[in-house]
Amino acid sequence: MKIAVIGQSLFGQEVYKELKKDGHTIVGVFTIPDKDGKVDLLGKSLIAEKDGVPVFKFPRWRLKGKAITEVVDQYKAVGAELNVLPFCSQFIPMEVIDHPAHGSIIYHPSLLPRHRGASAINWTLIHGDKKGGFTIFWADDGLDTGPILLQRECDVEPNDNVNSIYKRFLFPEGVKGMVEAVRLIAAGKAPRIKQPEEGATYECIQKKENSKIDWNQPAEAIHNWIRGNDRVPGAWAEIDGKNVSFYGSTLLENDHSSSNGQPLEIPGASRPGLVTKNGLVLFGNDGKMLLVKNLQFEDGKMIAASQYFKAALSSTVELSEDEKQFAEQMRVVWKSILTNVETIEDTTDFFKSGAASMDVVRLVEEVKLRAAQLQLQNEDVYMATSFEEFIQMCVRKLRGEDDEEEFTVDYVEKTLNNMTIRIPHQLFINGEFVDAEGGKTYKTINPTDGQAICDVSLAQIPDVEKAVAAAKEAFEEGEWGKMNPRDRGKLLYKYMHFIFKHCKPIG
Repeated sequence: MKIAVIGQSLFGQEVYKELKKDGHTIVGVFTIPDKDGKVDLLGKSLIAEKDGVPVFKFPRWRLKGKAITEVVDQYKAVGAELNVLPFCSQFIPMEVIDHPAHGSIIYHPSLLPRHRGASAINWTLIHGDKKGGFTIFWADDGLDTGPILLQRECDVEPNDNVNSIYKRFLFPEGVKGMVEAVRLIAAGKAPRIKQPEEGATYECIQKKENSKIDWNQPAEAIHNWIRGNDRVPGAWAEIDGKNVSFYGSTLLENDHSSSNGQPLEIPGASRPGLVTKNGLVLFGNDGKMLLVKNLQFEDGKMIAASQYFKAALSSTVELSEDEKQFAEQMRVVWKSILTNVETIEDTTDFFKSGAASMDVVRLVEEVKLRAAQLQLQNEDVYMATSFEEFIQMCVRKLRGEDDEEEFTVDYVEKTLNNMTIRIPHQLFINGEFVDAEGGKTYKTINPTDGQAICDVSLAQIPDVEKAVAAAKEAFEEGEWGKMNPRDRGKLLYKYMHFIFKHCKPIG
């Protein structure tokens, strides 16, 4: 079948590739113009001219509500039998939609008729839907109201965000769904199911100005609002007179009201938040809680929420010769991405210089090519936006310094077998050394001579309950349980390296 692909993004690129693999002829690709010297991914895969497919980059298809004749004529000249719109932000006139013999099909990331509109994934999460998915429908002159060709649904996990549900289901299964839809059309078996009006919704496009958090809600509703706006446009609230955006929200099932943390006043909230070592604990008007991992300020700087009250970052590390060479390689990479910046200075900001989310993906991949042992995540780039901060962050990770956490430990010094050793004598609960309830202790005995070594904390029932609750949370909500086995293995090897580096063998 002769197909015109109309749209943009990595999703459009993958649909294009799979349609070609399936034996269809792509007679034209219609994407958006280059922006700041950057080519959209759908167009980029074709500019190499290896496919010989015509690529068109129209700034617009309509002017003052009417189709632009020259644009429509160029489109019609390719002779498409079907238009496939995998992801398209432009308004395509009906003269184009209805022109091919088989019409036009569009991908939409919700289960229509629910969540019509451009922010469908956001609203699926904001409303707390238990089911999500995508629809491929026949384009018409309405707003996502055309007949349904194919739908696929998935469970929405309680802590899904836009990125996780897109990567897990909407992207990979959506590409497969588009290819399957074209197969049904080619075989003459594609249905046209009229959309029901029952359950139909249409919500506005999510923008920064309408994503402010309303604190007068239950914790789950606040959590849904934050995760529904993560990563774009970012749910925000005022803290200390500044607008701060919240990312990485998870619901907390256990009672954290007694968690050790520093109170943070948030205007309008039912009670102050708690800045803890795990992040920022927030409270709904029902007394239940959620945890936010990251905060972003108006200047684009992102920090771990646990670091809110820390005055400054760690002191600058001095680079070795190898690290300086790595830094210069990264300077070249930044220049290749930020094409509108003449020179990459230490103060150059990645995002203020025009970088977008897809540039973050590219930067992370470029880093992996040059330092395979560096476990860099997209989130790290958002937390180190200037070139100097980025290099310092990379170097600390390469040295294994970023994960070393300082504990406040009260030691007892004791001489045993002519060696002076330091023994922690408190309970270790939820990542902290603490005294037992009531300060109770007992003596621990040296089995070689029956003498007391020192007094150690004697756990009481409340201490055990706290330890069990912390272990349960770590098991169910912690990062370790969410990691794949390969990443766990990498951390274990890193831990082994740390032990060999800092611990001397006896004898």
